[in-house]
Amino acid sequence: MNKSRRGISLFLRTRLFSTNPVSNLKVVDGFIGAIGNTPLIRLNNASRETGTEIFAKAEFMNPGGSVKDRAALYVVKDAEERGLLKPGGTVVEGTAGNTGIGLAHVCRAKGYKCVIYMPDTQSQEKINLLRMLGAEVYPVPAVAYENPDNYNHQAARHAQNTPNAVWTYQFDNIANRRAHYETTGPEIWDQTNGEVDGFTCSTGTGGTLAGVTRFLKEKNPKIKSFLADPPGSVLFSYFKSGGKLIERTGSSITEGIGQGRITSNLQPDVDIIDDALQVPDEKSIEMVYRLLDEEGLYMGASTALNVVAAVEMAKILGPDGLNDENWICLNLVVKRVPIGPDTDCRTLCS
Repeated sequence: MNKSRRGISLFLRTRLFSTNPVSNLKVVDGFIGAIGNTPLIRLNNASRETGTEIFAKAEFMNPGGSVKDRAALYVVKDAEERGLLKPGGTVVEGTAGNTGIGLAHVCRAKGYKCVIYMPDTQSQEKINLLRMLGAEVYPVPAVAYENPDNYNHQAARHAQNTPNAVWTYQFDNIANRRAHYETTGPEIWDQTNGEVDGFTCSTGTGGTLAGVTRFLKEKNPKIKSFLADPPGSVLFSYFKSGGKLIERTGSSITEGIGQGRITSNLQPDVDIIDDALQVPDEKSIEMVYRLLDEEGLYMGASTALNVVAAVEMAKILGPDGLNDENWICLNLVVKRVPIGPDTDCRTLCS
């Protein structure tokens, strides 16, 4: 080993096992232990544009690459705790988003088989990644939830016909929302020292939006929560119409977000969501390039949609638009805090 490599190796070992109390490095227990505790990233240009400070909660830093690692872990733990999943068993899920990736990782780490049903509209890259992670993947025709051949119903039948298998059913399994009530929400509260005024994110299952919103509003009822929705989803119109579900029309380039019904994860907290924003694909695409050009962050369309919603939320509420002094939003989090006696305020978005 050359001198420079030996020096790097020694530095890493010294820091890793350091007893210095100011060291913030720590060892976690495998893939499972690395889930959560993601940082907040300040979005500099979005902050300047709105006269606030906007931060993003960096869920891409979960070991599986998305916020869905949290829900994946919780639905598997829930099945274990209820005795539905025994060693060597099979986890079956229907997913059009990143939950499948999170589940494939969690199952691999825990020694379970993983079977994923998904609409055949999903990217080939996602299918290839799932198979590389060891999942058995079944792309099926995209049909409405009411159709017995919907990917969720096919997943349910697969689990029923497989010994020692469980259908984790992320959409209506409230272990999903509990993951965010017990981890994501508290992290945001702690990272902002409780100075939270607003929260926004897109939703598919409703788990992130509902769990984080419930936790934050229990801490401070003045906190605002906005739903961010893509075209082709019924959630925006549901909130804007006072609770009327209309037929799903249109489509979006975003994957894994948007919904055609109100899930069991979202239903209990519909009344505490303050508003909804619909983000056209054009704005999401533009924000993908803006995040790369202005922030150096290479993000996908659903993340970009969340950033657009956070900027809109910041403009709607404004630096002086709240009764409290601080505000935040998730997956985009917005936080407004005074930076001086007669100066503007900051906004945070994660």
